[in-house]
Amino acid sequence: MANQGQSADRALEGLTAAAKSAGNSEGAKKGLPPVHLWNPPFCGDLDIRIASDGTWFYLGTPIGRPALVRLFSTILKREGDKHFLVTPVEKVGIRVDDAPFMAVEMQKDGEDNHRVLHFRTNVDDWVTCDGSHRLRFEQVKDGGLTPYLHVRADLWAKVTRALYYDLVDMGEERMVDGQPMFGVESAGEFFAMADAEQVRTAL
Repeated sequence: MANQGQSADRALEGLTAAAKSAGNSEGAKKGLPPVHLWNPPFCGDLDIRIASDGTWFYLGTPIGRPALVRLFSTILKREGDKHFLVTPVEKVGIRVDDAPFMAVEMQKDGEDNHRVLHFRTNVDDWVTCDGSHRLRFEQVKDGGLTPYLHVRADLWAKVTRALYYDLVDMGEERMVDGQPMFGVESAGEFFAMADAEQVRTAL
């Protein structure tokens, strides 16, 4: 068991070093390596899990170094329903309970048709909500909605419940394909949450 633990630690150390190197590589911008250009061999799964609240775990223990979580988030890639940490030389699978990121802060510029919403993720990326970084709303078992923000390359951030209520407060009814929908606008795009009648009944 000790050998297994040592092997896992060496794997993590190697991945950390490779991620740092990738972040400094040519083609990286804003600290984000060009993971979409890499197709290294799959090297198995690593015991890393991203919980539904955005906490990263390694071997069942929370990773307490925000800088390390930030580093790993820059080499995150999604293929189908699976998530991987990718460097130019290796690809390892990790588990993601829900979305890999959390949207934890929101700033608003302008009002109504001129409104632009900006979200900060739990790894300190700022994402402007627009046509390329859309909001989607998924219905949950209790009948409520959970919003998600597209961050990049099929990677999403779950929006916190507090920010969801802020979005609802800014919401309005509009006709979408002949159907009255309740939603919110940002950067000239209207993001429908739910059928307007459904929302009126719920409220």
